[in-house]
Amino acid sequence: MKSRASRPDSLADQSGGGALPGRLGEELRAELIAFRRDLHMHPELGNQEFRTTAAIKDRLEKAGLKPEVLAVGTGLMCDVGEWDGVTPMLALRADIDALPIPDTKAGVPYRSTVPDRAHACGHDVHTTTVLGAGLVLADLDRQGLLPNAVRLIFQPAEEVLPGGALDAIESGVLEGVGRIIGVHCDPKVDVGRIGLRIGAITSACDRLEITLDGPGGHTARPHLTTDLVTAAARIAVDVPALLARRVDARAGLALTWGRLETGHAPNVIPQHAELSGTVRCLNLDAWRDAPDLVHAAVDEVAGMHRAKTVINYVRGVPPVVNDAESIGLLDAAMTERRGSYAIEDTEQSLGGEDFSWYLEQVPGAMARLGVRTPGDTRGLDLHRGNFDVDEEAITVGVELFTAAALLDGGRS
Repeated sequence: MKSRASRPDSLADQSGGGALPGRLGEELRAELIAFRRDLHMHPELGNQEFRTTAAIKDRLEKAGLKPEVLAVGTGLMCDVGEWDGVTPMLALRADIDALPIPDTKAGVPYRSTVPDRAHACGHDVHTTTVLGAGLVLADLDRQGLLPNAVRLIFQPAEEVLPGGALDAIESGVLEGVGRIIGVHCDPKVDVGRIGLRIGAITSACDRLEITLDGPGGHTARPHLTTDLVTAAARIAVDVPALLARRVDARAGLALTWGRLETGHAPNVIPQHAELSGTVRCLNLDAWRDAPDLVHAAVDEVAGMHRAKTVINYVRGVPPVVNDAESIGLLDAAMTERRGSYAIEDTEQSLGGEDFSWYLEQVPGAMARLGVRTPGDTRGLDLHRGNFDVDEEAITVGVELFTAAALLDGGRS
């Protein structure tokens, strides 16, 4: 772990030893935990988050705010405070969709009630922290303590490539915004702590689908036809190996297969095969070159086996590249709330995140929010059916966001 001095501390001297308002009261804390559990029990897939959207909208309206549903029909944006039309706002972003996997947790009352649907990536926590921050900031605004308007963004379809962030941007969520921040649950970080990193914190992620076709035939005579089973197997093995020799290893370009399907009988060479997987990359320049490199490698291997190919390379998301000043803001906010000991440096992951699309438009940063109970040895991870969080992370996330909003507004 790097020393804290390796991060920007331009705002560190503004910390007041916990003097900032905007801490989470016990009554609202209990309400937010109940809200998160309700979302967890009723997960909805990307672009289908109608119940989730309605629940967020209802609670914001009860607080006297005026949320707007996005043009795509799910997700919302909502301003806290009156924007003066000049001073750039800070945006707080949450993603609201769930995953198409079963919830396998046992012994908890908030297990998913929807078959094969689960909040296994922590989006219920992200949503609840931004909602809670909005409610706290709205109360501060009524007291005249909010120095600048803040925009809340509840974004749909983060799990659907190329990401619902593009639809949100098209709906105007960044109009008037000068900076955007967000958090992502990290089950490898203890609750009460956050992980920060300047520069790329996630990777680019694209989807690759390949279909192979040939005349088929009898397994007794593979020399008279195109052996698609062998062709598919060689593509699965050789294409990733070729890519590893055609890209600088420091770019971190990795093709990983998630599906290979072909054939129906042991003595029949099939006429059709399919492979699908993901292409991930640590480096933005290599990501831009990746489609051409992948196409060339697939064609080269398939050609050796006389297989006809159709390649569908689906562009996903670029890396999330954190702005140094925005990391400084998050550092100062966490220092204010929990002290510098609660901040750790974090590594770049190979996961993809459509938060990156916002950062193509405005500066910003994403922090990793610790959700592991100290001492927990279960090894919970994202995108697994048993994923769960220590709900104290909600309080941490809310207070991080409110401190960031107050510090950012105070220097505008």
